Amino acid sequence: MFAAVAPAMATAMPASPLVNHVRAVNDRFKDVAVAVAEGYAPIPCASGLQGGAMGVHYVSSKYLKDGVIEIDHPEAVMYEPMADGHMALVAVEYIALKGPAALDGQLFNITTEPNRYGLAQFYELHVWAWKANPAGTFADNNPNVSCDRMPSGQH
Repeated sequence: MFAAVAPAMATAMPASPLVNHVRAVNDRFKDVAVAVAEGYAPIPCASGLQGGAMGVHYVSSKYLKDGVIEIDHPEAVMYEPMADGHMALVAVEYIALKGPAALDGQLFNITTEPNRYGLAQFYELHVWAWKANPAGTFADNNPNVSCDRMPSGQH
């Protein structure tokens, strides 16, 4: 007789070389003050129409405009507001204004215009390296992320 195998936990992080690399070189952003010190600035928490959210993006205009994709300098760092008031690092986002683009073989998603950001067409790749995403490691929204804990008026 075979022993029963316990199902994998829903919060388990994917074992992907890209995710592991992203996590290793960007772990410094667990402290949101590091992102701010490196020139990242917050934009409002982004929720999805089908549920879930992307969280609060801290965006670097420097990296957004430089036209270079560097794994240790993402264009955006994403946080989920927590009940105790702190911001928990959940993902990073790489953004290319020209494309198609890829990072370590992973193709970026295209965001056409018009879009909610008022930008021309661009390419983006979310990497959920700190919070498991049942929608997929590289999906835009995470059903397990919420903007509900944002202070009033900051959504």
